[in-house]
Order: sequence, then C-alpha cells, then structure tokens
Amino acid sequence: MSRRPSERLRVPAPVLRTRVGSKRAATDQPNVTGDGASPLTVRFWLLLVVTGVAAGLSGIVLMALLHAVSEWAWGSGAAEGFQAAVERADAWGRVWPLLVAGLVAGVGGYLLRRFVPGRTDVDDAIWTGDARLGVRRSTGTAALSEVVVGLGASLGREAAPKLMGGVWGAVLAGWGGLSLEQRRLLVACGAGAGLACVYDVPLGGALFTAEVLVGTVRLPVVLPALACTATATVVAWLYLPAGRVYPGLPVPAATPSLLVWAVPAGVLIGVLATGWVRLIGFVSHHGPRRTWWRIAAPVVAFGLLGVAGLAFPQLYGNGADLAEQAFLGGGALLVFAALAVLKPLVTAMCLGSGASGGLFTPTLCTGALLGAALGVAWSALWPGTPVGTFALVGAAAMIGAGMQAPLAGLVLVLELTGTGFGIAVPLVAATLVATAVARWLDGYSIYSARLAAQPSPEQST
Repeated sequence: MSRRPSERLRVPAPVLRTRVGSKRAATDQPNVTGDGASPLTVRFWLLLVVTGVAAGLSGIVLMALLHAVSEWAWGSGAAEGFQAAVERADAWGRVWPLLVAGLVAGVGGYLLRRFVPGRTDVDDAIWTGDARLGVRRSTGTAALSEVVVGLGASLGREAAPKLMGGVWGAVLAGWGGLSLEQRRLLVACGAGAGLACVYDVPLGGALFTAEVLVGTVRLPVVLPALACTATATVVAWLYLPAGRVYPGLPVPAATPSLLVWAVPAGVLIGVLATGWVRLIGFVSHHGPRRTWWRIAAPVVAFGLLGVAGLAFPQLYGNGADLAEQAFLGGGALLVFAALAVLKPLVTAMCLGSGASGGLFTPTLCTGALLGAALGVAWSALWPGTPVGTFALVGAAAMIGAGMQAPLAGLVLVLELTGTGFGIAVPLVAATLVATAVARWLDGYSIYSARLAAQPSPEQST
C-alpha cells in the first residue's frame, strides 16, 4: 500500500534540499517541522541572546538584593545558611523581620497598584494576552518580592527573576518589531531563563519554558529555550555560584521497597497536590479587597508566621533548607508530617495576604516533606531504604503534579540535587502517577490557579 507524501512543510526550508535514499520527508518526524507562527529569524536569535544576557543580569541584581536584605535582617552568613541564622536569633529577632516584611509588602504593594500601571503576570501575558508587561510596575513588584523573601516570608525567590526575564523579552520584542507569536515565545524564553539562572538549572529551565509556558516540546521551541537559559545561567555565574543548590547529598539506589512504594505514594501525592493547587486558587481570589485591609493583611499574615516560627523556625523562608533536611533524612515522622502540613498553610497565608512571591521551592519542599513522612512510615513495614531517598521521589512527584509538567519536574529535581539517576524508575513512576492523578481530578497548576479573573462573565473550562 502506498503512502501519501507528508503534508508537513519545513519553513524555512533546509539548506540541503535533496532527500535521503528512501525519498521520505524529514518532516515525517513531527518535532522537526516548520517554525509555525514564530519564525526563528536572525533578528529573533539576536534578540534572544540579548534577552538571556539581560535575564542573567537581572537575576544577579535580584539575588544580590535578597542576600543583602537577608544579611541585614538575620545577621552575617544568613545568605548561605538561612536556617542556622534564624535559629540563632532570639524571639524578638525572629518576629521583627516578618513584621517589617508585612509593612513592605502591604505599603509597597498599595503604592504600586495606586500609582504605577502595567501588567505583571508573565504567565497570563504569554497564555492569554499580548505578551506585554509593565516595566516599572514589574520592576517594583520583583524588588518587593525579593525583599520580603529575604526577610523570611514563606514564598519562593524565583518569581522575581522569572518576571524580569519575561519583561526583558517583552521590551526587546517591541524594539525589534517581532510578531505577536514571536513575542510570546521570546517572553517565555526570558521567563524560563530567569528561573534557570538563579537555580543554575539550564536544562530544567528550558523544559519549564517549553512544557509549562509554551505548552509544546518541539525543536522550534526547545532550541531557543535552551539557548536563552544557557546564556542567562552563564551570565549569572558572574555573581552566583555555579553548581547544584543541594550539594553533598548521598547517592540513592533503587530498592524493591522503593519501587513498590512509588506508585501508591504517587497516588496520594497527586491527591494532595490537587488540594494544594486548589488552596492556592482560593487564597489568590479571596484575598483582601478594601484598601486598608490590603495594607494591613500582609502585616497580620507575616506576624502570624513570625509567631509560628517561634516553635517551628523551619517555616521561615522559601523552604530550601527544609527540603535539604528532608533529602538528608534528618527528622522524625511527626516532625516531617507536621511541617508537611504547616509549610503549605503558611505559604498560602503569605500569598493570600497579597504579597508577591514564587511557589516553586515551597511546593518542592512540601513534596520532600511528604515523601520523607510517608517513607518513615513505610520503612517501619519494609526497612532498608534511606528516608532521604523517599524525600527525593516525593519532591519530584509533588512539583511535577503541582506544575502539571512531569518532564520539567523530574529534570529540575535532578539538576537541583545532582543525584537521583540511580532511582530513575521510581522517580518517573511516582511523578507520572501523581501528575496523572492531579490531571484527572482537576488539571489546574500552581501557575494557572493564580491567574486573575477574566473581565468577561463567560466561564471557560
């Protein structure tokens, strides 16, 4: 039976026009077809490189701001060992930075909303908008975000560099006269590069760009995403250390116990990830409305976090130190379980107060704590697997399900820890199951759940 020639066209056409001996088209492989609505022109590539450089420089400035604020509030060495700095502080020393953070978030957020127009939601700008962002308001929002995270807010540090990477993409796309689709791709690459450079995860950042921000993993997307994240990461090495975020973790090995545990754990984590995403959606859309409450709510929320931190100092910050503790297996079942409940609650409280910040590390941390808690309980029935190994699997499953991006979730955990290849099968199994369960139950992610309400009363699924 004869086959019809491929209907896919390669635009631009390849340099070599002759076909291989079979006379089949190269475009029979679907990921190597044309650029589509976003042609990768020479102008686009030049603007992409500049976007990567700008994203890396923005990452340096924002991380320097975070480190300076952290050192001022928590003492020398806080930027390198935040958890230890918090534990050294007395009761008032733990509370006052959070009160200051609340004032900064409340007053600063009010002033930006009142006097500085412009769009600051990079995800929404790419997915449903014209990929344009307000430069001044985005810059102010990014600065406020890093200040409150440096002061101890339970939010992620990646939201600000992600936003500013997207802003540079939008600005350069406007200067270069790019089309709407090219601008969306450039903004997505810039945003992914901003995330990648502050965590030193160029591969994970590229997959985040393709899988989450653009929604397709094909060559015309992956190639510019890789180029932009690699450029930004190299530039960020001028200030930020090169290497994994969680160094020195033991090398895990797959065991029969871990393999059996991965699937039911994935089911449970998928259910809990759905609840976490729904909680994010709830607090994002039921936050303070009145002006006075918008100013006061962050002070109240961060003050409550400060009080909770007197008993659980691990709740301060984005959760990086807490995740590392879980990866190292340092803790008891009740401690892991309590923190796995409290960490997402205080993060939702900070987010719901109106403060700006990321959710990547808090979600990763929650998954690590869940994995550790479930692993300790499982080990009582079937011993032999280190608790930290369960934490690694839990982190990948939670972030994959929470982002609705299993490939990006897996690669980000592997890059952040520099380990885990020895447990690839249980990592994949748990992340696959968790993401599938979350998709079946709901389908929102930690990013789509935060999108602002549409002005139109019509509802879409």
